[in-house]
Amino acid sequence: MSIAMVELDGLRKEFPLRGRDNRKNGATFVAVDNVTCQIDQGEVFGLLGPNGAGKTTTIKMISTLLRPTSGTVKAGGIDVVLHPTQALRNIGTVLAGERSVYWKLTGRENLEYFAALYGIPKRLARPRINALLERFSLDKRADENVEKYSTGMRQRISLAKALLAEPQILILDEPTAGLDPQSARNLREIILEIRAEGRTVLLTTHYMEEADQLCDRIAIIDHGRIIALDTPGNLKRMLEDKRLFSIETQQWCEEWQHGLIELGARNVQASFDQSSRHHSITLHLNGGITSGDALTYLVNRGAGIVNFVGKDVSLEDVFIHLTGKSLRE
Repeated sequence: MSIAMVELDGLRKEFPLRGRDNRKNGATFVAVDNVTCQIDQGEVFGLLGPNGAGKTTTIKMISTLLRPTSGTVKAGGIDVVLHPTQALRNIGTVLAGERSVYWKLTGRENLEYFAALYGIPKRLARPRINALLERFSLDKRADENVEKYSTGMRQRISLAKALLAEPQILILDEPTAGLDPQSARNLREIILEIRAEGRTVLLTTHYMEEADQLCDRIAIIDHGRIIALDTPGNLKRMLEDKRLFSIETQQWCEEWQHGLIELGARNVQASFDQSSRHHSITLHLNGGITSGDALTYLVNRGAGIVNFVGKDVSLEDVFIHLTGKSLRE
C-alpha cells in the first residue's frame, strides 16, 4: 500500500484584486481552485502548467510560504497550517528565481549556517556537510564564495542545503532552468538518486522531456485546477485515437488553420524552419476528417506538400491538447 507524503484536500487560494473599487467590493482572483491530490512516498511527482496556472502558489502553500484561503495541506501526515514548524522538518525546498543561499559565504559556510539554523548538532552536521559537498562534486571548491560558482554549482549547493535536515519531501521548482545541457543532465541523475533513497520529490519544470523522463505521475494544472493526473504513459495514451500528423509545406496561410479546424482537425500548430524555408504543420485528426481530407484541402490551396508523416504522441502534445497552450505561455 502506498504511503501519502503530501496530501492536498480542497486547496484554494484567493488574492485580493488591486484597485479601489475591487477592494471596496472585496473582489478576488482565484489562483488555486479546489486542488485535491496525493503524492506518495518514493515518487517523483510533476506539477505542470502554463505560466500563471497556479503551480508556484501551490508549492508555496505546501512549503508554508503562503496560507491557504481554504482546504488543507499535509506533509508527512502533519497539517502545515496548524503545525508549520513541525511540518517543515519533513520538507526541503529549492524555489526558482530565489536565492536560497548567501553568495558572500563559501559553500561550506552556507551549509554550516543552515545546519545551525535547523538545529542539527555539530557532531552530526560536520560529517553530513562533508558528505553532501562530495556527493554534489563541490568538495574541491567548498571554501570559495558562492558568488564565484557557476549557475550549476549554485543550484547544487542549494540542493545540498535543502537535503541538510534529511527531509522526506523535496520540492524542486524548475531545478534545471538556466543550466547547460551537461549540468541539467547531472541534476536529473541526482533527482533519480534521491527518489531511489525513498524520498518524495515534487517537481515543476518547463521541459516536457524532463518531466517524461523523471516523473512517476504528472498533474497538469490550468486556471488553478488540476485537469489531468496520471502517469506520463497513460497521459500520452489519451491522444492515441486523435491521430497526430505532421505536414511539411512550401506555403502556409493562417486562414488555412481555421479551414482545417472547420474540417475537424484539432490543435493545428504551424512553424517556419529558416534552414529549409519550409513550413511545419502538426495537427490531430479526429471525428470524420482523414489525412486525405487534410492533404486535399492544402493541395487545393497551393500549399506545396513536401512531406507528410505520422508522429508519436509526446507529453507536449497532450499538454497542448488539454490546455490549448504551450508550457511556456
